[in-house]
Amino acid sequence: MATTSDSSVSFEETDTRHDEMHSTIENWIDELVDDIDEAQASAEFQEWLDVQSRFHDYSHRNTLLIKRQCPEASRVAGYNMWRNEFDRHVQEGEQAIWIWAPIITKQCPECENSPSYHEDSKCEYDETPPEEWSEGLVGFKPAPVFDVSQTEGEPLPELETEATGDAEDLVPALEGAAAEIGVTVRIVDAGEWEHGDAKGVCTQRNAHNLTPVVEAKARPNQADLAVTLIHEYAHALLHFDVDDKAERSKREVEAESVAYIVGRFFGLDTSGSAFYLAVWQDDDPEVIQDRLGRISSTAQEIIDIVHN
Repeated sequence: MATTSDSSVSFEETDTRHDEMHSTIENWIDELVDDIDEAQASAEFQEWLDVQSRFHDYSHRNTLLIKRQCPEASRVAGYNMWRNEFDRHVQEGEQAIWIWAPIITKQCPECENSPSYHEDSKCEYDETPPEEWSEGLVGFKPAPVFDVSQTEGEPLPELETEATGDAEDLVPALEGAAAEIGVTVRIVDAGEWEHGDAKGVCTQRNAHNLTPVVEAKARPNQADLAVTLIHEYAHALLHFDVDDKAERSKREVEAESVAYIVGRFFGLDTSGSAFYLAVWQDDDPEVIQDRLGRISSTAQEIIDIVHN
């Protein structure tokens, strides 16, 4: 993928700034769309997808059980699955995380019990023998799983989505711009972070004060922290009054596109956004083009506030 470490336009001329910004941002979005296409076709992304497809999509009930037992868990699997599918081994002394696993077996068409329970029931179905019954869900049983952090062995493929570059001055500038953007901003130490794997969140203060609150997890990579702040500022400006879960991936496309543009303007390498958006966006990347106006105007607004 192309790198985006250099800002190609200064936009210093007041008379032509608007037109220059609009055309340059449009070109940058064209490049981002191309990068997403390239990311989706890459061997690295395909390997990552292959690994992710082997992890179960757990129910809300099991997700709650996992988080209660191991709050830092990110990817969990059974003992044999870690060994056979990923060539990793559960470390000695690790405690299992217990979830509910489905019991799939032959099922009586009438009472829907397994053969053993069917024999003990009062069900009189005898049209077909048990060996000809179809399989179905007959119940749940406790099953042990382990988080990746409890295992060792072959590394899992990762996607490098973090921004890079010099942002030592940009992070304070973004914090200073919060009031004008209309948000309250907090950078939270990693040990106090309460939002799981998220790098940043945008929420409202409370039911009586609807001012958006942007929180970002502190980290050594200041460029990535800056892009996270920009991403959440974009959510505050574009999506704070949107409560449609079906729009989630589309909102992420808009916010990350804004972060890509603004980060690029300030000289950061934000090309990792292509992998981020390839994961988030299930539709054709051209959806970014359809939202160009909102993306462009929001990026310009943040640039003007922070740059001036």
